[in-house]
Amino acid sequence: MSDRNGAGVSGRLIWLMAQFRRPELMVFLPALTLATFWLGGEKALILVALGLPLAFAVAGAFRFHDLVPTALPEGLSGLAMRPQIVSVLDGVMRDSAFTGKTTACVVIQFDDADVLLDRHGRAAQTEVLARSAERICSALRAGDTIARLEGGGFAVALSPQRRIDLETLVQLSARLQAAISPPISIDAVRLYVTCSVGFCLGVRSPEPSGAALLDAAQVAADEALRNGPGAIRGFAPDMARNRADRDALRGLLETALDEGQIRPYFQPQVSTDTGAISGFEALARWHHPDRGLVSPAEFLPALEEAGLIERLGEVMLYHALAALVRWDKSGLQVPTVGVNFSAAELRNPRMVEKLKWELDRFGLTPERLSVEILETVVAETDNDVIVHNIAALAKLGCGIDLDDFGTGHASITNIRRFTVRRLKIDRSFVTKVDEDREQQKMVSAILSLAEQLGLETLAEGVETPGEHAMLAQLGCGHVQGFGIARPMAFEATADWIAQHRTKVATTPRIGHRAR
Repeated sequence: MSDRNGAGVSGRLIWLMAQFRRPELMVFLPALTLATFWLGGEKALILVALGLPLAFAVAGAFRFHDLVPTALPEGLSGLAMRPQIVSVLDGVMRDSAFTGKTTACVVIQFDDADVLLDRHGRAAQTEVLARSAERICSALRAGDTIARLEGGGFAVALSPQRRIDLETLVQLSARLQAAISPPISIDAVRLYVTCSVGFCLGVRSPEPSGAALLDAAQVAADEALRNGPGAIRGFAPDMARNRADRDALRGLLETALDEGQIRPYFQPQVSTDTGAISGFEALARWHHPDRGLVSPAEFLPALEEAGLIERLGEVMLYHALAALVRWDKSGLQVPTVGVNFSAAELRNPRMVEKLKWELDRFGLTPERLSVEILETVVAETDNDVIVHNIAALAKLGCGIDLDDFGTGHASITNIRRFTVRRLKIDRSFVTKVDEDREQQKMVSAILSLAEQLGLETLAEGVETPGEHAMLAQLGCGHVQGFGIARPMAFEATADWIAQHRTKVATTPRIGHRAR
């Protein structure tokens, strides 16, 4: 019982100190000193006049720089930042046991923020943020506090209230999304932006602190962004665990890239006319120290989600060019090596400059490198940086291979626009092409298109001698797949090349193009 009494006294003392931190109470200081003099005389007056300012100072009432103005300025320059909004949330949560009021934190993240930056530049991004901040302010109530976060989003601390429930926050989130949704005109261009919103009720904060509440809302906003555009999510404890798992996986993937666990396996490409090796494609494989060889279908999406695709591209390019140099020194005469380039890599304005540096570093000419780009990237992109980079790669002398052709609906205009050298026919058209007449018609149509446009062709996913023979008869120039060879570590390529050349020298040609 005495412990509870002590805790109660301590709590009341904390509350009293919190009240002293309110600088508006100092306006009553003159009246209080006069009343003290009237009731207690000069000694009481001196005691109060000296003691009360000291009490205010100890309580922190003179630290005006810690306060965040609720008046929200136009644009971004006057907005609070993370430390200020954490301070506001801390104050409400600290006093909630005595005031009976609570708060909540809302975090707003912009969907496709990287696309906005890539297409319209930094100045446009800043203008969008400034206009959005003004709209958010207009949708908030007096007493709510908005802060700008480091990644380009915003956080809102709700003013103290006696009751804040889930429905209230969902409605507020929807209202903020609606406020941002009207188009923003910048340099005669109308930009439509959307946002995903995450929130956390003060009573559901993992810890009773402003930093924990803000972090929980950020976790919810990240989850909303992953399920967006325009999603709304409330914080749940398993979200933090899931984010921790993703962070752990990212660390694991970074280690795998840095330590060479993720490296290329090389799959050969051969001519259907002569059987000669026309090149190798570098395909990423992960040698996990405990699990062994991990499927690309498992780790490639994880790399993309973790934002490590560009790092993977750097690793693959380095090892692919190094392999070419080693083949040359061994006299193995491999003409080209193919490396897949993702949309994220192609969005890098300095991508071509970095590639030229790598080629010069290894002493290789650009035509030795085949740049493989998914047909979906060519079919769907209107990104000026991607267009410029692909054109610059072709002008440099690299071969542009359109990967998975037939699945992305690239137009003839786009094929010519990007100076494509070769179409890689998707395996979905190759499977059972020797047995299925409809498959043969589809492949024949693609080959006819390629011939009219003066493009080379390569069929992917060739698994049987029958498919190989039929593709040769239809006029496909090159083939690749398990029926030729499975992807192999670099150390195994020399023996395979020697064995293949021996086999080609003793085997008659598969056939000629069907007439």
